[in-house]
Amino acid sequence: MTDISEIKKLNEGIVAEFRANGGKVGPPFEGAYILLLHTTGAKSGQPRLSPLAYFPMDDKMFVVGSFAGADKDPAWVHNLRADPRAHIEVGTTEYDVTARELPRDERDALYPKLVEAAPVFGDYQAKTSRIIPVFELAKS
Repeated sequence: MTDISEIKKLNEGIVAEFRANGGKVGPPFEGAYILLLHTTGAKSGQPRLSPLAYFPMDDKMFVVGSFAGADKDPAWVHNLRADPRAHIEVGTTEYDVTARELPRDERDALYPKLVEAAPVFGDYQAKTSRIIPVFELAKS
């Protein structure tokens, strides 16, 4: 799925389902850890909202800029690089976070653990020549 309007429609449905069900969503993301990431558009300065899978590991929270293996980073990655301050909704809780993009060595050490937890992220990395970025979200 690379049509932006299709992605936007899918994301709107996920956000609505997430909020209606206390942070839970059904297929195809049922059982996954999902959060809503609020960023500021890097170019527009406008509020942006992205539903994302996240990985709780070692008392930390990580998100992966896979964009389903596309050859470019998702917009939210650019937004966090421009301004690492963000807000998230997890379940029925909301709070501010600061994002930190993992340097290559940390990313490379962590990525196999992410793939073990969700094998599709291995498929995504195999589809693209770019190094898929990983961000840690820390409560601010």
